[in-house]
This record gives sequence, structure tokens and C-alpha cells, in this order.
Amino acid sequence: GGAPYQITGCALGFFLQIFLLEVAQLDPLDASIILFAGRAWDGITDPIVGFLVSHSRWTRVGRMMPWILCSTPFAVLTYFLIWYVPPFEEAKVVWFLVFYCLFQSMQTCFHVPYSALTMFISTKQEERDSATAYRMTVELLGILLGTAIQGQIVGSVSTCPVDDDNDDYKNIFDPRSHMISSGVICIIYILCSVILFLGVKEQKECVQRKSKPLTFRQGLKLVVSHGPYVKLVSAFVCATLGFLLMEGNFSLFLSYSLGQRKDFQNILLVIMLSGTLTIPGWQWFLTRFGKKTAAFCSNLWVIPFIILMVSVKSNLALSYVVSVAAGMSVGASYFLPWSMLPDVVDDFKVTNPNVHGHEAIFYSFFVFFTKFASGLSLGISTLCLKFAGYVTGSCLQPESVSTTLKVLVSPFPIALIIVGLLILRMYPIDEKRRQSNSKVLQARL
Repeated sequence: GGAPYQITGCALGFFLQIFLLEVAQLDPLDASIILFAGRAWDGITDPIVGFLVSHSRWTRVGRMMPWILCSTPFAVLTYFLIWYVPPFEEAKVVWFLVFYCLFQSMQTCFHVPYSALTMFISTKQEERDSATAYRMTVELLGILLGTAIQGQIVGSVSTCPVDDDNDDYKNIFDPRSHMISSGVICIIYILCSVILFLGVKEQKECVQRKSKPLTFRQGLKLVVSHGPYVKLVSAFVCATLGFLLMEGNFSLFLSYSLGQRKDFQNILLVIMLSGTLTIPGWQWFLTRFGKKTAAFCSNLWVIPFIILMVSVKSNLALSYVVSVAAGMSVGASYFLPWSMLPDVVDDFKVTNPNVHGHEAIFYSFFVFFTKFASGLSLGISTLCLKFAGYVTGSCLQPESVSTTLKVLVSPFPIALIIVGLLILRMYPIDEKRRQSNSKVLQARL
């Protein structure tokens, strides 16, 4: 069930910016508006859907599953239309903005209840951690699949020669390649949703009695007043922002700063493959040394490789070595927040024994803060390219564009990751407190 969100999210994260600039031939300012507005809208819908999900009634197939099932066909349709270039010029921006926002809404209706599903399949923390590890492994396989499908199909049709000094040479992608790749992803999306629906059952004994329904404002107040939750969200929002800033500009960086246009899709694939294969190692590490320590080590690990990537002259072999090393941190960045979030929810239950049935609110606000901030970063980064003199459709870009891309994939992400680590130092839930909370909740059950 985690694969659809990550496949589409990876394709959009790595390739939507370059699609809007190179294929749809939009001005960087228009592209930045679409990227920011779409992400911002996506973030706004998360707490709203989380609030609605938390007030949903139990049905024959559970409380979360109807949301997942009903949103799938609409998500598939709107996703496909994002990658279709309309035959008219006047309202292109409106077309992409509308379908991007609609898809994000449908995807939210899928992912928020799916994220909260962890709390409804078991009451034991060990089983939830194990389920989260399996889930994140499959999600990283989904990212790997999204990178492979979108990258290999689209990356093979660039018209730019490897060596060309003609500034007027235009890079014209075939729009059909994006439609083919999106069609394949839509089929996988449907298949994964069917498997999830048929293979996973919510456990009614995990559903505690519900307290009096909260208003949206009361739910928000509960969430932001819980200290461990605020610290965890703040830390990972900063770190995730760093990774997303790299993700959103990495294809352009490889193409225009390193001159590795013909290999960028393979480098992205290596990063995601490395991240996928190292998930079991991070799972072992966190069980041995604790989740907080694992989060520190994984974020610190990537920093020297980010610096190396932009400080050394372009070298294809070095790019592949750096991609393998950086992929190890990418895998942990996807896995650890979702492994630590159930601990915060349990801590909230211990300190608020009379409040029940609001798990989805915690998950939805976590996604909201991450998406809103990432939308802002993507919009600003695309706007920076406009000010740097980015030329839509050109095979060669001014030196100022190359410099801007280097800043967007190295100094900014490093600064955000360091801020996140400083906040994480104040996160109070260590292994001792986590095990104590687990014993309290088991005793109540």
C-alpha cells in the first residue's frame, strides 16, 4: 500500500520541474507557481482529511480502508492528466495547476488513512516497528520503481547532443514518453491498492473507545501542545526539506552543472537502489542503538558527500560513488520519521488517557508541515532559476544557472539538516521512555 504514494511522489519530485520547464515549455515563474501552489494545497488538505478520517465510523471493511479504496480511481485519472500537455497555450498553467491540486487531494485521501493504518493493525509496539520497516522497504522499492520507470523512459529521448557548444540548440522531449510512463505508473497504483484492500485487515480490538469528537481547532491545539510531537516534526521537517530541495533540483544539477545529461536517470536509480538495500541495516541499527541515535547518524552521514558532489570537478565515476553513499541516508530519511511517529502517539495517549481515536490527526499534521514547507522550497528554488537567467528548452544554460543549482543542492540542504539535528537533540523520547509508555498502554488494554 505504500508503493503508490512513493512511486508518484518520486516521479513528481524528480521530474515534474524539468517536465514543466522543458516539455510543457512554461516560464520558470509559472512553473514555480504551480509547484508551490500544488504542494501548499496538498499540505492544506492533509489535516482536513485527517480530521475527517478521525471522525469516520467503523465499517465492514474498517475505518481507513473505504477512504483508500474510493480515492484510487480519481487519483489515477488526475495523475495521468498531469503529464498530458494540452494542445492550447493560453490556459496551460491553469491545466497543470488544477490537475496537480486534484491529484494531491486524491492522494491525500489515500495516504493519510494508510499512514494511520499502522495504529490499527496491532497494539504491540514491536509489531508496529516491524510493520513500519516492511512498509518502508516496499515504499523505497516504490521509489526505485518510480525512478526507473519515469527516468528510463523519459531520459532516453532527450535531443541534446552530449557535446554541443551551440547555445541555440533546443532540447525537445517527446511528450508521449511522459504519458507512457504515467500510464505504467497508474496501472501499478491500481494493482497495489487492490492488494492492500484484499490483503490487510484492520483489527477492531485496536480501536479504543472514542472520546467526544473534537473540532478541527481543538485537534490542532492538542497536536501543537504536545512537546515531543512538536520537536519531532520540527526536526524532521528541516531535514526532509534538505533532502527534498536536493531531490527537486538534482536532475537539473546533473544536466547543467555536471554535464551528465545522458546519465542522470541512472544516477537517480543508483541512489534509490542504495537507499532500498540499506533499510534492513538501519532497522538493525535502531533496534541496537535506538531511533534517536539512528536519526543523528543517518543525517550526519550524507553531509560530506553533498559537499564532495559540488566541490570536485565533474567526474562520472565519482558521481556514482557519491550516489551510493548518499542513498544510504536517503533510505533512512524515509524510514525513521514514520518509525518514530507511533512512539509520539503512544506518548500522547499516556499523558492524555481520556482522549481517544485521534491518531490520524497526528499523521496528517506531520505530512502537512512537511509538504507545505517543501512546496515553499520548490517554488522558491524554481524562482531562483528564473532570476539566474534559466532559458526554457535550451541545451546550455548560463553559468549563473549552474552556480544557483550548486547552491540549491548543497549549502541550503546542509544548513537545513544541521538545524534539524539541533532540534532533534531536544527530542525527549528515548528508549527508556518508549518502553515505559508501551508497558503503560499494555496494562490499560
